[in-house]
Amino acid sequence: MEARAINPPIVEESVLARRIFAETGPASIFWLLVRLYLGYEWLVAGWGKVTDGAWMRGGAALQGYATGAIESSSGEHPAVAYGWYVNFLEWIRDSAHVWMAPLVAVGEVAIGLALLVGAFVGVAAFLGVVLNFSFVFAGSAGVNPLFLVLGLLLVLAWRNAGWFGLDRWLLPMVGTPARRIRERRHDAGVPVTTQAAKRTRHAT
Repeated sequence: MEARAINPPIVEESVLARRIFAETGPASIFWLLVRLYLGYEWLVAGWGKVTDGAWMRGGAALQGYATGAIESSSGEHPAVAYGWYVNFLEWIRDSAHVWMAPLVAVGEVAIGLALLVGAFVGVAAFLGVVLNFSFVFAGSAGVNPLFLVLGLLLVLAWRNAGWFGLDRWLLPMVGTPARRIRERRHDAGVPVTTQAAKRTRHAT
């Protein structure tokens, strides 16, 4: 008995979502402006850290940041509301600050550069969101909520946010999920409609 490949159904995205998060038209220009702004902010923040010995040699700056966050975790309305995150901050304060501080500093510079040149925008934006969440959990607001929103939107727009950048060539080189789905369906002998094929090609 010949085994047949099981292909799960594909949920089609709406026309509006495709125009905003996939098509390389006016939306790509908007995402260009968003990632240039966010990339510049990350680069400036990171550059200030990589040129600061308190971040790059010994991590005293991050140790002080963690200490301050821990001190604000008590009282009726603590800035750090989760006990597990207080434990994480204590670990940073006691030992991890030595290597984590340079990692954060260099990471912020790398995120900024990747967003500015449009290289793997989705990955860079996601890493930025992780850092923003870390700062928010530690009780720091400031620009983090705005950066969180912009970063999450860039993650959703990973297919077209870097069109005016290196992703125009990088994503086709490394392959994308849409292309791999199309190739698997083709290898399994599943017909692909012309409209669906066009959308999949456009996404890659």
